[in-house]
Amino acid sequence: MFAFLFAFGFIAYAQQKSITVAAERIMPDLHLTQFQISLLEQAFVIGYALFQLPGGLFGQRVGARRAFAFIGLLAFVAMVATAIAPAYFGAETVFVALFAAQLLLGVSQGAIFPISAGVFGAWFPPGRWALVQGLQTAGLQLGAAVTPPVVAILMVSLGWQQALVWISVPGLAVIAWWAWYARNTPKEHRGVSAEELREIGDHLGSEVDSAITIKRLLRVLADRNVVLLFISYTCMNYVFYLLANWVFLYLTQERHFSVLESGFLAAAPPFAAAFGAGLGGVITNALCPRFGIRWGYRLVPLIALPAAGLLLIATIHAGNPYLAVGALAACYAFVELTEASFWGSAMTVGGGDTMAVSGFMNTGGNLGGIIGIPIVGYLSGIGAWNAAFFIGVGFALVSALAWLGIEPDRPVPQPLHH
Repeated sequence: MFAFLFAFGFIAYAQQKSITVAAERIMPDLHLTQFQISLLEQAFVIGYALFQLPGGLFGQRVGARRAFAFIGLLAFVAMVATAIAPAYFGAETVFVALFAAQLLLGVSQGAIFPISAGVFGAWFPPGRWALVQGLQTAGLQLGAAVTPPVVAILMVSLGWQQALVWISVPGLAVIAWWAWYARNTPKEHRGVSAEELREIGDHLGSEVDSAITIKRLLRVLADRNVVLLFISYTCMNYVFYLLANWVFLYLTQERHFSVLESGFLAAAPPFAAAFGAGLGGVITNALCPRFGIRWGYRLVPLIALPAAGLLLIATIHAGNPYLAVGALAACYAFVELTEASFWGSAMTVGGGDTMAVSGFMNTGGNLGGIIGIPIVGYLSGIGAWNAAFFIGVGFALVSALAWLGIEPDRPVPQPLHH
């Protein structure tokens, strides 16, 4: 089950990030500006953000097995639509078609991580939640790391349209296998023994729950911990989107690397982020038994987020372009160290409403992208990359400060029928 969720995240990030690499050829081919490319990325983030909470509720209502199969197929359709849009739309309307396709991709992927949190809650004991969340995030970043060189090679040899299609094809096999093999909870799976059920424990997460009401949802979303997680994740994700979406163009425009060299160098930050995410899961998993859940989850973001801000400043002042790549990679690693704390806290706070809480928190995360993408798109378009980085420093510090008020050991009260 973990391997499936690892694969879904890997494929999702490969799909997401391919457009940022293909942009180098899309702009001259379709006569689009860099700001228009930022709007395409914004379209994805809008759809992604808007469907976080509905996606989590969708997963709670229909179960993870059906939900993942549906959203996986929808994402594949969106990627194909992005690739074939220029063949069916003229120069005046192709941007609108690409915008719609990227919006659909965002909607289709919005439910992935809220539902994943519910699956982790059902299939793993609470003492492993931070670890599996960190390791899954490592998978996302491996997908992001592989994408620039793979898409760059495919783009040079086959064109950007075929590159976008081929990057998505492996997902079809994963979806088919998941639909056949997966179950919502361990007790539904014939391959899980009674001994394994006792080890996992009987706790809530991924079961179908059609009883959730608006009143209950509003009570959950008004919880102080849920609100602070939302705020902190919003701020952290300005930095995340800066690093996830703009490194390739930063290297070509500001540091003057070639397309292929930028494709390979742009893989360094997400590879570092993958390492950071996995390490964050291991560290947080070790801190919780020693310091308790509250400080076990707090310590990593309180240290890592200010460090990420300092590394953005180091990137600005790096005279050697390769040192700048190293600083960006280290910054991304520190940002991703915090993912286990965020998602593990959403699970401990959310309990039976983990998918809803995770979806709301990740709505905030993508609000960071909605805020950040046009800012970075505008500033980078006029050559003001340093200003975009300094804004990221401020967001990182605010995100860290919010953790002083988050209490992961204080869950949202559950309704009596749970």
